[in-house]
Amino acid sequence: MPRHRKRRRVGHVPMCSLFKPAGIPAYDLEEVVLRIEEMEAIRLKDLVGLDQEACAERMGVSRPTFQRILVEARRKVAEVLIEGKALRIEGGAYHLDPEHLQCPRCQYSLIEKGSVKCPKCEQVLGHYEDNGL
Repeated sequence: MPRHRKRRRVGHVPMCSLFKPAGIPAYDLEEVVLRIEEMEAIRLKDLVGLDQEACAERMGVSRPTFQRILVEARRKVAEVLIEGKALRIEGGAYHLDPEHLQCPRCQYSLIEKGSVKCPKCEQVLGHYEDNGL
């Protein structure tokens, strides 16, 4: 029986949950699921430009664990791009990090607890629980 997966800290929840090649109906495409924490790894490393140690610290995991998450995320993105599949972003073992939470619409940095709504653009981001992780 596999170990229970530790929840990772995430500072960004994507607004869009499905990406697909243009001109092909979604029902005709095979989907690849990218977990929220895998998307966060790509965001921190490739978009924000942090080094792996800083990324791992921000997500609350070890550097080798961060490396495994990042490698799997990049493999899935490559599969989608090269094989023309749809990419669905959902699920995973994560919780929102109030210290690094950003609005996906306007990139405003949020530091709020409870029900999260962007004070700048009013985008509703959902709800998170502060459970000490």
